[in-house]
Amino acid sequence: MGKTIIDAHNVSKTYKETMVPVKALQDVHLHIEEGEFVALVGPSGSGKSTLLNMIGGLDEPTSGTVFVDGVEITKLSENKMIDFRLQNIGFVFQSFNLIPVLTSRENIGFVLQLQKVPKKDREKRVLELLREVGLEEKVNSRPGELSGGQQQRVAVARALASKPKIILADEPTANLDSKSAGNLMDIMAKLNQEEKITFLFSTHDQRVIEKARRVITLVDGKVDSDVVQTPT
Repeated sequence: MGKTIIDAHNVSKTYKETMVPVKALQDVHLHIEEGEFVALVGPSGSGKSTLLNMIGGLDEPTSGTVFVDGVEITKLSENKMIDFRLQNIGFVFQSFNLIPVLTSRENIGFVLQLQKVPKKDREKRVLELLREVGLEEKVNSRPGELSGGQQQRVAVARALASKPKIILADEPTANLDSKSAGNLMDIMAKLNQEEKITFLFSTHDQRVIEKARRVITLVDGKVDSDVVQTPT
């Protein structure tokens, strides 16, 4: 048994924004060890993104507890949660979420600025990361000058900037063609193996599911199956 990095107990989430409350998650238990490469799958509305948001502290469960690296994040104040997220969790979204007016260097360095990393160390880390995702020649390009696949690779580099223990990726290949999606998954699988970063994806994409070493299926807000597999 390895070290537990994500532990969710009896996590439920009910949204009451409409006349009829919507149960997005119902008594979900999730246990993920350090260095796992996990795909969270299921139909739209099954609760995948909601569960990722709970683990990332972007949303709070209606009931239940979430531990990340031994810290009960469901008890943290908003400011402490922001700080914890900055130090421990990287996010990759399907819409890239890069800042349009900033270059690749600035988008990636922004996280390090928030961490108050000195400029010289920041520059070194940014160039290392761009090399890692194969985009060192795009250091001064803005998002509008990059293809979708390149933008998503910058987003992965940004997610890695703070040396997080966990990367949460919400439909990271949804807006990419097959070749770009394949390249992105290869980069993430390599980072997972070499740096032991834990990856948790929510996805519909068969290309992502095939690369995962564990596939957890959610149906109607509940864990329907949890299967360990050999990635292709």
